[in-house]
Amino acid sequence: MIELRGIHKDFNPGTIDEVTLFDNFDFSVKKGSFVSVIGSNGSGKTTLLNLASGSISPEKGSIFFDGRDITNVPEYKRASFIGRVYQNPQMGTCPDLTITENMALADNKGKSYGLTLAVNKKRVEYYKELVKECGMGLENRMNVKVGALSGGQRQALALVIASMTDIKLLLLDEHTAALDPKTSENIMILTDRLVREKGVTTLMVTHNLRFAIEYGDRLVMMHEGSIVLDKEGEEKENVVIDDLLKIFNEISIECGN
Repeated sequence: MIELRGIHKDFNPGTIDEVTLFDNFDFSVKKGSFVSVIGSNGSGKTTLLNLASGSISPEKGSIFFDGRDITNVPEYKRASFIGRVYQNPQMGTCPDLTITENMALADNKGKSYGLTLAVNKKRVEYYKELVKECGMGLENRMNVKVGALSGGQRQALALVIASMTDIKLLLLDEHTAALDPKTSENIMILTDRLVREKGVTTLMVTHNLRFAIEYGDRLVMMHEGSIVLDKEGEEKENVVIDDLLKIFNEISIECGN
């Protein structure tokens, strides 16, 4: 599905703060896989997502999607087949537009608008059915501006919007981190259901070790731009939180912490 080959990525090049995060880094995800990515701050988790989405480019290396080289394909073009939900509930939706208007924008992504109204009234009932599945009563607030919703409601809407079109890859960038524990649980249940129903390949970055273990079929741990743990299928099912904490502690000792 998506493959990064020989990736080299520098930050702050030419300054005293220059850092090489990825050096000849390889990573691939099979079609239909749900991968949880964990690691300490600065390990390369979000950079991995940024490279996949096209929001940043590598200095060297190539990125392939379904066998096609997309290294130089800009982010706005990748958005036709890649969806992303961010940590901040305020990202991914337009706060000054209503739920209906936000969903209409997503529904028309990649289409020419012309001089017709952005919201197709025939699609409103379809939008209601989509958000009803979130179990948050959003179907009764379709004309409410998204900025007036709670963080959990906005994340649920962002998930639905990200999965509305025929995306092939879903990127989740710590999408439960800013939510309270109960809402985080609800968002993860919704996430798992949407991923399963659509069969969409998913990369989820999270700091929640329990979520990383409980959800998905593959678990990857990163450290300083390298993969230090990669468990899939039955091997992943046998991983417990203490196993992950042990690796984190070993890394911390090696780093002098």
